[in-house]
Amino acid sequence: MNLYVRYFDHECVAKSVEESIDFLNSIGDIKLESNTANRITTFLKSSNLYPFRLKVSFSNYVLFLKTEAETLEDFKIEEANRKEQKVERPMSMADKKKSILEALNEQKIGWWDGVITFKRVLTDRNGKCQYVDTRFRARLKAISAMDAYNRIIDHLKSRDDIDPRSQFPAAKSPSCQFTFLEPTDAEQ
Repeated sequence: MNLYVRYFDHECVAKSVEESIDFLNSIGDIKLESNTANRITTFLKSSNLYPFRLKVSFSNYVLFLKTEAETLEDFKIEEANRKEQKVERPMSMADKKKSILEALNEQKIGWWDGVITFKRVLTDRNGKCQYVDTRFRARLKAISAMDAYNRIIDHLKSRDDIDPRSQFPAAKSPSCQFTFLEPTDAEQ
């Protein structure tokens, strides 16, 4: 196992602890402590895969990474390949919202099962109101999950037993779940 060593613009791949110490001694800004070789050796022999930072002044550090690369050029290629593989970035919040909305609006005409948990206003004997999580489930015909959502919300708002101050979640909320059950006869 080799060590990639970097201090600002100075960098090298060292094949031993002694070689890394020699490299650090060649940089005029760095004053090494007597136990530096032991600390680097401990890092090299450990199973730790994270970078090791060696403090060399009040606010400056030398970075050490374990690598299989034999030369600095090999290390750069290795790092470029690793970064290229990381390019498969996680979805951004905007992309997630867009994909959720696309799924909600995807046309699938047929029977849907919709479950919504909403904040229902209930009034007690003393006239005090409180919000209570209420789960409502319906099986209905719709052309998309968004259509099913709109139909359920319209139904709930039109009911006399549901206070108009009740709060309904957005269609893309985790409080709403829609499952396509089967197409209608016209779709088959």
